[in-house]
Amino acid sequence: MSARSSKPHEVVERALELSRADGCVVIADEQSTANLRWAGNALTTNGVTRGRTLTVVATVDGKEGTASGVVSRSAVTPDELEPLVRAAEAAARGAGPAEDAQPLVTGLAQAPEFTEAPVETSSAVFADFAPALGEAFARARAGGRELYGFANHELVSSYVGTSTGLRLRHDQPNGTLELNAKSPDRTRSAWAGRSTRDFKDVDPAALDAELAVRLGWAERRVELPAGRYETLLPPTAVADLLIYLMWSASGRDAVEGRTVFSKPGGGTRVGEKLTDLPLTLRSDPHEPGLESAPFVIAHSSGGDQSVFDNGLPLAATEWIREGELRHLTTSRHSAGLTGLPVAPGIDNIVLDGGEDRSLEEMVANTERGLLLTCLWYIREVDPASLLLTGLTRDGVYLVENGEVTGEVNNFRFNESPVGVLGRATEAGRTEKTLPREWSDWFTRAAMPALRVPDFNMSSVSQGV
Repeated sequence: MSARSSKPHEVVERALELSRADGCVVIADEQSTANLRWAGNALTTNGVTRGRTLTVVATVDGKEGTASGVVSRSAVTPDELEPLVRAAEAAARGAGPAEDAQPLVTGLAQAPEFTEAPVETSSAVFADFAPALGEAFARARAGGRELYGFANHELVSSYVGTSTGLRLRHDQPNGTLELNAKSPDRTRSAWAGRSTRDFKDVDPAALDAELAVRLGWAERRVELPAGRYETLLPPTAVADLLIYLMWSASGRDAVEGRTVFSKPGGGTRVGEKLTDLPLTLRSDPHEPGLESAPFVIAHSSGGDQSVFDNGLPLAATEWIREGELRHLTTSRHSAGLTGLPVAPGIDNIVLDGGEDRSLEEMVANTERGLLLTCLWYIREVDPASLLLTGLTRDGVYLVENGEVTGEVNNFRFNESPVGVLGRATEAGRTEKTLPREWSDWFTRAAMPALRVPDFNMSSVSQGV
């Protein structure tokens, strides 16, 4: 019998039956993907893949405390199941007491769909998108543009079972589209991206039209020096900055004085105003269009994530409320250490509270400034201030008297997301966006454009 001939919930139940540990968590992730790639206005490749990963967490109670062992493997056959469980138990017995040890989550949570087959994607997800993309190729060809890019759709069905009785299931769709338009001589390039659950809300023709406008802007080139410029950050760039802010919002690290959220002299900055704009940064597993797992799925422990929290319910959380820092991320363990509320990370992020203005309207209200397309190659420089560095890419445009008048050179920037929030003078309309830099790890975001009067372009970059 092959690995895929056994149903995921049966594998979870069998692994729990085999367990001899004091506690056990089993996570079966059933994954399927479908993708399209294209170059020079023509499809190049497409494919569909399937796979299963099994994670076993064994906990062993000892005189000095509870230890945990975690082992994950792909394509586990029935014959390999018991050795996998024993490996997790051996890892637990060989480890010292787990710092994050907590009683496994208990309750009567029994998802009715736990015993159902996993959902799977296929090339059918592109049934409407692919013909529309073909029409976009024809328009681009006629307009002297070349389109490059890819579309990827993934479905992951996660089955979580524990020795304390939890039987939970979550199905996560995740779709991304990235589209580049280039001039035939490759001197001009523009990018657009979208995040989607099913590709029914993605319009290739609209994206191509947007990119055609941007390539037109780039026909005039203006060289600018490094410096601080009034800058319009589009939603994708705001998302990339604020995702890094959330990844750095560890309650424990803040209490221990290691981050931008640490209070001088001790404690955290919870309760402080981070921006005068009435902005609220929040996560909600039930956010329409950005739905994510409503309970903790932790394949490993680290920072403010704990395998002992698997199955812990997640609730809507406001990280920043009307400009004030309200929560930092914690596990049950780190919450106990810090005295902060339990607030695990959630796999989406929304910034709202801005004006109902489009990016185009914000451009029209700009006397002189820069309009970015996106950021990339973002790296941390200083955790104490959360100073980040990175590059602009695929189009930085000069705005004069409410109109885009040309493309300028790319820059390296040095900025802190906290500083950007604090100095922003305008936020536009919140909309779903694809974070370009972090799209391999985080795609569910909704952001407004931000106006920053003095964004720090620290040096000129030769990137495209």
